[in-house]
Amino acid sequence: MYNIDEYKNEIRSRLSDYRFYHSLCVAESAKQLAEKYGADTEKALVAGLLHDSMKESSREEQLEYVKLAGIEMTPFEKTEKKFLHQVSGAAFAKVRFGITDEEILGAIRYHTTGRANMTLLEEIVYLADFVSADRDYDDVDVMRAKTESSKEEGLLYCTKYTISSVVEKGKILNTDTVDTYNWILQKYFSKE
Repeated sequence: MYNIDEYKNEIRSRLSDYRFYHSLCVAESAKQLAEKYGADTEKALVAGLLHDSMKESSREEQLEYVKLAGIEMTPFEKTEKKFLHQVSGAAFAKVRFGITDEEILGAIRYHTTGRANMTLLEEIVYLADFVSADRDYDDVDVMRAKTESSKEEGLLYCTKYTISSVVEKGKILNTDTVDTYNWILQKYFSKE
């Protein structure tokens, strides 16, 4: 159903060596996590592969894909390139490849920020982007261990890590990430 080779060829032509390798690593990590936690492995592979497809594209091109796909953007997505690439990536998958599966599109759109009420596939791709084999930042080993032991612990740790690092850098914290944190606590850790 999905043409993985076509997707690889297309993103290879759009991305730097570094970003292309990262996309391959996230796709593999997403597939492995999907197998472990019961998500559709093919959808995980596709979403992981395409998650950063627009990361190195111009703002104008990204906005054009969003317009063509008819996707409404949040204020953060409109003003911050870091957030724009996730919505334009979903738009690109829809327009360029005709992918209409909302699970895949959502996993691409929320892979950086997360969101409240994430689907299992969204959780998988969100985690895969943190723990993929190419990652080497502080705490990645902790993230991998927590994600391997418990999807929920991985989600909580990765989201806390994001919030702490964004606040420490004095950057804008996307409200979707705050909502993600609160949702994880309520859904998976509430004692009520």
